[in-house]
Amino acid sequence: MKNLRISLFIMLASVLFAACGKKNEGLGSVGTPPKGLDLKAVVATDGSGNVAFTATATNAVSYEFDLGNGSFQNSTNGSITYKYLAEGSYTVKVTAKSSTGSTASKTVSFNISFTSTGGPTPTWSEEFNTDGAPNPSVWGYNLGAGGWGNNELEYYTDRATNVVVSGGTLKITAKKEDYMGSAYTSARIVTENKQVFKYGRLEIKAKLPAGKGTWPAIWMLGSNYATSPWPACGEMDIMEHIGNNLNHILGTLHYPGHSGGNGNGGATDITNATTEFHVYALDWSPTTIKISVDGNVFHTVANDGTLPFNQNFFLILNVAMGGNLGGAVDPGFSSGTMEVDYVRFYKTN
Repeated sequence: MKNLRISLFIMLASVLFAACGKKNEGLGSVGTPPKGLDLKAVVATDGSGNVAFTATATNAVSYEFDLGNGSFQNSTNGSITYKYLAEGSYTVKVTAKSSTGSTASKTVSFNISFTSTGGPTPTWSEEFNTDGAPNPSVWGYNLGAGGWGNNELEYYTDRATNVVVSGGTLKITAKKEDYMGSAYTSARIVTENKQVFKYGRLEIKAKLPAGKGTWPAIWMLGSNYATSPWPACGEMDIMEHIGNNLNHILGTLHYPGHSGGNGNGGATDITNATTEFHVYALDWSPTTIKISVDGNVFHTVANDGTLPFNQNFFLILNVAMGGNLGGAVDPGFSSGTMEVDYVRFYKTN
């Protein structure tokens, strides 16, 4: 009987030991999180808005940066550079991840102030600080109906009810009204024969109109269009937005072989396109054309001498209604306004 009790004790101890072993194995499968996480942010002193981030940690295989403005970037080596387009205080959070998925996080705060550093200086700018009609030394008007082949529903005018500068912004307003045989009015203003651009960065800070059927656009056309008709003259659409597809931003290049619905384009989704200002930009060189919104590039095209993007272009701002891209207009639509805070050009050689 004594031997039986000893045997039972040994069997029970073996079961308990095996269970503990399995339990410890389970604990051992939980990975070790990254250790010693450090995050540094170096703000450029040239007023460019660039910030260089460096994150380091033991046992980390990837890093995710929450840039404090709704943008995120990932890195495998812990180093990124990001350009902020607005002044203010930012808190950036980096999350380091191990090979088993365990994480560790750290934050860093800093200020972006273009004023205190002098900021980048535009070669040319239109700030819209003088109330009244747009500056006639910079802006002209395209007048008429139909949208020059786009089957648009508005009649473009130069009336103050459709285009005016007030309170520090340019306002282009599309309205539902019978005018010259059209059901809507709006404005399309151009820098043609007044201000041209070639190579550099063009920034337009704008808030877009709401309403199904609206079709605001910020775009450029080759200055030689009279002798080299479209698409041979080239067209660069920096921003198009369709009210029937809210917050979906289009950027497109048109040229021979890529015109109309076959344009060379890209798209991105943003938030609050119709309630907040965003910076729409074109970075243009003899080798590359990049289209971005709020510093995030969403379309890139290689430029070379075979393309028509190596000459002077002029800028066009307009709000169309309906048409080939705008689509059906909401029967309840009454008016919609695109506001432009500024246009700034930084020329490069």
